[in-house]
Amino acid sequence: MPDTQPVVVIAVFVPRPGKRDEVEAAVRNAVAATHADDRGCELYAAHESIRGREGIVIIEKWASAEELRMHGSGKAFADLTAAVGDLLAEPLDVTVLKPIPAGDPKLGAL
Repeated sequence: MPDTQPVVVIAVFVPRPGKRDEVEAAVRNAVAATHADDRGCELYAAHESIRGREGIVIIEKWASAEELRMHGSGKAFADLTAAVGDLLAEPLDVTVLKPIPAGDPKLGAL
């Protein structure tokens, strides 16, 4: 039986010195392409870290693990990883999260 629970992902891009704008441009393109083309995308939002670890962060929510897998093998993700390949100071850091139900269901999960 396929996993149909929503999946949350946090992807952190740490640009090399002087490459931040290029990384941001690639991320902006990926956000637009993902919104337009990737089925099961419930949230795909880019943010800049202003405190803590430096970088550009994409917070994602997918309707299921299968739809996340489809995104990972799709054009938007392939184009993004190709565009940022030589621009990052360290490998792309991707964390996949599973919710821990607690408190008010509307406030306790993305």
